[in-house]
Amino acid sequence: MKILTHPTYFPSIATFAAIVQHEVIWEAKDNFQKQTYRNRCYISTDKGKHMLNIPIKHVGGNEGRQKYADVSTENSYNWKKEHWRTLETAYRTSPFFEFYEYELRPLYEGDDDSLFDFNLKTIKAVADCIGIEIPTQKTETYEVEPTHYFDARFLVEAKKEKDWNSPPYVQVFEERHGFIPNLSVLDLLFNEGTNTLNYLKSLSLDLKHA
Repeated sequence: MKILTHPTYFPSIATFAAIVQHEVIWEAKDNFQKQTYRNRCYISTDKGKHMLNIPIKHVGGNEGRQKYADVSTENSYNWKKEHWRTLETAYRTSPFFEFYEYELRPLYEGDDDSLFDFNLKTIKAVADCIGIEIPTQKTETYEVEPTHYFDARFLVEAKKEKDWNSPPYVQVFEERHGFIPNLSVLDLLFNEGTNTLNYLKSLSLDLKHA
């Protein structure tokens, strides 16, 4: 099945499973919306579920609306350093953090400006870690109701979390907080490592009835 979805910041496990299981085209012509996975992801820390949020530059006029593909990150303070430090603190005791950190750390050292492009980089980095290719095709026009693809753009919504019945795996702070489902794919990667791809392939996603 061909699906239409957004590139998001180190996507949730369900979104990455959709990328693995289907032929994807990236939505590149929609308006940016706040409080979505476009500029946030969730990880597990010693304090529980924790949000990593990428600050963006806000524009004036037209009620501040801008195309997602035109959104720039706000780099006046070093959010990349802060995010990497948080990831390092949260996952350095996980089984596979040291195995993948040198492939992921460079993402937090560059001078990226485009949120859209940076998100694609995070997806490619994880794809490289698990040995798959990611799609590169992007939309050229915006369609309210896509005619050639299944509309999976709802996966970007952070406030309307779906219950995907994700099989539990061992998480770093599980004894303290219990299993937390559908975090960023980074949580799965750092804890499951070489089993990540098998987990994503086997996750039962009923996108049509989600």
